[in-house]
Amino acid sequence: MSKGEETQQQIVRGGLREASRIGLTHLTIGGLAAALDLSKSGLYAHFGSKENLQLAILDHAAEHFKNTVVLPSLKEPAGLPRIRTLVERWVGWDGEAEYALPGGCVFVAAANELDDAPDGPMRDRLVSLHTTFQETIERVHRSAVTAGDLIPSDSTDFAHELYSLMLGHHFAHRMTRDPEAAARTRRAVDRLLAALRA
Repeated sequence: MSKGEETQQQIVRGGLREASRIGLTHLTIGGLAAALDLSKSGLYAHFGSKENLQLAILDHAAEHFKNTVVLPSLKEPAGLPRIRTLVERWVGWDGEAEYALPGGCVFVAAANELDDAPDGPMRDRLVSLHTTFQETIERVHRSAVTAGDLIPSDSTDFAHELYSLMLGHHFAHRMTRDPEAAARTRRAVDRLLAALRA
């Protein structure tokens, strides 16, 4: 990796930490340059625009999420072990694990910022990332049905329900700072899985 590529990676990693704290749309090239002790012009030269920087940060966040939440889950046996590992890693992503971001889930924060924004590269990329993850949950559900752990049911409904529980966890954990948020979420997931057990 060249020095320029290393600097670019450093910028994106620092940008992701900042975006998790202040929001992706509030991130500025000047503010990030100051936080990373880089020149504004030097940082700009790597990306050419604030939007390109934001897109690079989203892509880096997606790679980090895949490596710390999704892939460890997919290494587990198909069925309930895979689903439970996915939930545990996902709970950790929101602030309880060493791989968590300082401000919590950047995807949820960005969704709050961009949900009513006009269609454009940023919103489109975020929707694509959310859709890809929902499809991953659907595949995990189908594998649990195939493994005989869950009764056949609509995978899209399952993904929607699990996503809803995890968004509720995010709100309780980050917004209301409920110390029991993770425990409540685990119990809710248990009830969801119990209703679908084969």
